[in-house]
Amino acid sequence: MPEGAVRLPFRYYRGEWTESEKEVVEEGVITLYVNGTEWAALMATPLEQDKLALGFLHNEGVIEALRDVREVTVNAPGTCVDVWLSRATDALPPQRRILTSGCGGGLTFADLSQALPPLPPELPLTATPQYLARLMHDLQPPESLHAQAGGAHTAGLADEARLLEVCEDIGRHNAIDKVCGGCLKRGVETRGRLLLCTGRISSDMMRKAARMGCPIVVSRTTPTSLAVQLAQTWNITLVGYVRGNALSVYTHPDRIVSREKA
Repeated sequence: MPEGAVRLPFRYYRGEWTESEKEVVEEGVITLYVNGTEWAALMATPLEQDKLALGFLHNEGVIEALRDVREVTVNAPGTCVDVWLSRATDALPPQRRILTSGCGGGLTFADLSQALPPLPPELPLTATPQYLARLMHDLQPPESLHAQAGGAHTAGLADEARLLEVCEDIGRHNAIDKVCGGCLKRGVETRGRLLLCTGRISSDMMRKAARMGCPIVVSRTTPTSLAVQLAQTWNITLVGYVRGNALSVYTHPDRIVSREKA
């Protein structure tokens, strides 16, 4: 059974009833503490909790790099993460102390668009439709949590040659935070890289992408209208519906090229 899943009994009907069991993606409450203060309760898959905590704090603007963190500890049951910063912080915990796997920030376009500057135009990232399709296919191999249990979203970071970090969670937002946290832990630069996600791209996910400095954001499904507006404002190429040899480019299409670089 894959880590991050639990096996549960169920009754199956197809002309007649049978008893069976199946893997189901796990969901639980992960409480995040920062410098000893309870920060938030995250509804997430109890898997790679340290990555989730680090990425969440980075994408909320609390930390910039791993040097801002003195220690990260996950308790034995995996239900609490203590993050001790190398300095005091005046950042405030989220207004909503329980953040569900699909919640957004509840901010307006003006709030979001003025919070971050556009990405600099000199970030020289391009990709072909064929490469994006290959990356999206490789996000969820047969041994992945999604393939074995279903119900999980996957996010990944890639450069122009390969996937650099891949993480799964019940929540689209959590999966992106885990990717960010994993890159912080390993010293992998996120700026100038491709960010991929199997789920819908919403405005708060676009904000995470901008915080990570990703000029191309790719989804298997749709963006929201506000995500498209923010991508346009922040100089991010937003690509949706990457399926087979087809895709849709919503903003800044010049980064999606027909041929690989020589």
